[in-house]
Amino acid sequence: MKRLGGIAIWTAMATGGAIALGKIALYRGEAISATWFVIAAVCCYLVAYRLYSAFISAKLLALDDTRATPAERLDDGRDFVATNKWVLFGHHFAAIAGPGPLVGPTLAAQFGYLPGTLWLIAGSAFAGCVQDFIILFCSIRRDGKTLGEMARDEVSKRGGFIAQLAVLAIMVILLGVVALVVVNALKSSPWATFTLAMTIPIALVLGVYLRYLRPGRVLEASLIGVALVLLVVVAGQWVADSAAWARVFTLSGVTLAFAIMAYGFAASALPVWLLLAPRDYLSAFIKAGAIFSLAAGILLVRPTVHMPALTKFVDGTGPVFAGKIFPFCFITIACGAISGFHSLISSGTTPKMILREGHARFIGYGAMLLESFVGVMAMVAACAMPPGVYFAINSPPAIVGPAGDAATATISGWGYPVDAATMANLAHAVGEQTLFNRTGGAPSLAVGMAQIFSNTIGGERLLSIWYHFAIMFEALFILTVLDAGTRVGRFMVQELAGRAWKPLGRTGWMPGILFSSAAIVGAWGYFLYQGVIDPLGGINSLWPLFGISNQLLAAVALVVATTILLKMGKLRWIWVTLVPTAWLVTITMTASWQKIFDPSPRMGFLAAANAMARQIAAGKISAAKLAETERLIFNQRLDAVVTAVLAGMILVLLVEALIQWTAILSNRRAAVLHESPYVATGWAVGAEGD
Repeated sequence: MKRLGGIAIWTAMATGGAIALGKIALYRGEAISATWFVIAAVCCYLVAYRLYSAFISAKLLALDDTRATPAERLDDGRDFVATNKWVLFGHHFAAIAGPGPLVGPTLAAQFGYLPGTLWLIAGSAFAGCVQDFIILFCSIRRDGKTLGEMARDEVSKRGGFIAQLAVLAIMVILLGVVALVVVNALKSSPWATFTLAMTIPIALVLGVYLRYLRPGRVLEASLIGVALVLLVVVAGQWVADSAAWARVFTLSGVTLAFAIMAYGFAASALPVWLLLAPRDYLSAFIKAGAIFSLAAGILLVRPTVHMPALTKFVDGTGPVFAGKIFPFCFITIACGAISGFHSLISSGTTPKMILREGHARFIGYGAMLLESFVGVMAMVAACAMPPGVYFAINSPPAIVGPAGDAATATISGWGYPVDAATMANLAHAVGEQTLFNRTGGAPSLAVGMAQIFSNTIGGERLLSIWYHFAIMFEALFILTVLDAGTRVGRFMVQELAGRAWKPLGRTGWMPGILFSSAAIVGAWGYFLYQGVIDPLGGINSLWPLFGISNQLLAAVALVVATTILLKMGKLRWIWVTLVPTAWLVTITMTASWQKIFDPSPRMGFLAAANAMARQIAAGKISAAKLAETERLIFNQRLDAVVTAVLAGMILVLLVEALIQWTAILSNRRAAVLHESPYVATGWAVGAEGD
């Protein structure tokens, strides 16, 4: 009877998800309620977790809770630390959930709500969650080795070395730009600066509390930590309203850059239980709380989605970014559906902290589902505002003209009505001077979130407070990627440095920890500093590469996962990773080719560089702008070279993997796994953290 009841519940859940998806996909004409998006996402995610993740656990991985994890066998009190599964889930979710699921769907909304929403739900269930879960499992079985090391062991030494270099290069660029985004968010917000700064001492207190004062009292510590975080969030508004304290927490870009570098170094070098895990755990409460509150607000207010299912810009003429719906919708969505960065966390900090193998399903698959839900909520927030307002905020002046009547006339001419008075009133309501040409996705997302929250609590009089809360929320989202990513980067530096001198590769040797932490922070810190002092050049020019490089990294992870599954004798189920691998290779190579060689200056790096060079040759660039234009030409050509090198590296790894697969399938090479030997756990089932 119980079994029949379970079948009935999950059948109803699947039916509800199918109806909601059908409503989203097939509804045309009048605007659609955002409620359908929440229902579709929740039902589909729950069904995917209950059925597909269980299938992967049983058929592909055979998770074994009797097997000791690296946290038990290699416990060193610093990196390898057994951690309660809820705390680790919070750390893992906070580490993987960065700007991607917020900004990516917001930008992709220029195509309409339909393609992005479908890819967020389907892509996460069948690609992103699969990657995170399987890579986490593989790393657990290999003493917490990183993705590059696993590629070297399981694919080939040559392919693995190339993968390590590519992964590290992508990591440095990613962290530099993530840090730059944090600096830009905090420069104008003493509220956000104060709140984020206060989470550091709160995390230190929480770490000591759980480690020494009240070990195992996770719920108790969580209540204390969440109460303190909520207190500093509220106090942040008081700080922002106080002239004296606002001056203290209104820092220059350079000052913030060095402060963030110091924090990144501390998060990398200090024991994981002291700062990184508790701060990320606390951040996860704010992240999840804000997103679930947003979902509740959507269900309560039932806002209308004004953006059409498909806009006229699916042909690649969009003002927010250039590129057709294929492949750039999937490239732009990025982390909300699948992210290569996640594989670095799943083979970095998390496998060194997991208590039991069985927790990998909840943490690896479950956390990615939650991040995808963040992406759906971001899509709703962006699409719930009038399309004209959305395009006015996100379109650059070079496309729509200067702010005011010229911009609104251009946008209205596209069929999305908006007027200058509406934009001025909205800017005044949220406490901004202007909202025109606020490109990048973050400001429009904050406006969308603030409108939903204010319609739930406070009305228009609290719109400004909700807007600044959303800005703080976005900065918090991003910072957790920086600290966890820096620690993972430290592991990668140690792996490479250990080949030159073995002591540097020992994760428990303090001089090696300090050296590698300084090296990775110095690498991304250089790009951060250049971006802060020279916003026209430096790291800003690499923004177009992020979606491509992130998805290339995901292709690396899925190639490694496919190789390991093949060696495990799971040929029957190899499609689970092989299908998303083929899809990712197709979209990333297509996007790479178009970004390098497309003849349109808006799209192609080389075309843009050549167009500016022709302007210089024709004398159309003033002397005052000459140096700046030459720098932009250099940056465009650099983008082309970097894209080509990264794509080439991934193709080499793919060829190496195909050689390995062919040799194994033809019995010319033995399928040798590089797993750690089985060691029975000494911890009883039902122990702390289960």
